[in-house]
Amino acid sequence: MTATVRAVNDDDFDEAVQGSGRPVLVDFWAPWCGPCRAMGPILDAMAEAHDGTLDIVKVNLDESPQAAQKHGVSSIPALLLFSRGEVVTTLVGAKPRTVIEKAIAAYL
Repeated sequence: MTATVRAVNDDDFDEAVQGSGRPVLVDFWAPWCGPCRAMGPILDAMAEAHDGTLDIVKVNLDESPQAAQKHGVSSIPALLLFSRGEVVTTLVGAKPRTVIEKAIAAYL
């Protein structure tokens, strides 16, 4: 089975992020956001490359606004890296994979 980016919502966000024994990269996005959609293939490839060392989850802001509000997300796409339940890195806007990989490398 290949690693995939998992969709989470306000109800299971804390479990997905706090309950993971690995760092978790959270993609806050919306289907109407072009740059957000452009990030999809990048995150899919990263999920495959980091299978077993990094969890990647997506939160649709239209369906789950509470998680974004709780973590101060005001612009999308926004990538927040959680390590041991705490935000350790934040990237706002569409970024190339190399930038994302460099930002998260210290936590993998």
